[in-house]
Amino acid sequence: IRLKFLNDTEEVAVARPEDTVGILKSKYFPGQESQMKLIYRGQLLQDQARTLRSLRITDNCVIHCHRSRGATAATPDLPEPGPAGPTAPGLPLAGGTLMVPTVMVVLALGWYFRINYRQLFTAPATVSLIGVTVLVTFLAFGVY
Repeated sequence: IRLKFLNDTEEVAVARPEDTVGILKSKYFPGQESQMKLIYRGQLLQDQARTLRSLRITDNCVIHCHRSRGATAATPDLPEPGPAGPTAPGLPLAGGTLMVPTVMVVLALGWYFRINYRQLFTAPATVSLIGVTVLVTFLAFGVY
């Protein structure tokens, strides 16, 4: 079985079909069994008593491993999951972090011009501004 981590490293695990998920965790992640999440074919392997055979895990299958945050220090022989992609070293904020404030500023400017220069706004433009404001409001509250 291949154990694949978030940083795209792999480790080969030798297991028998009658081994359980709990045995696999305790054999390859001693002391960290409660932190490790194993995923096979999009399913989280939560039942520690299920055998690999019952889950249809065979030779050369890939099980994705995720270490939950918290508790103990990492074992030196196991790869530490890293970030999903490259990050800019000097930029602590992701691009998506600034999206909501930017859209809010643009909407505020739209409303400012609508109020102060109403002669330039037609009825369809005003209705569109109202619609975009309502949509962005629902999306912002739905995401956060």
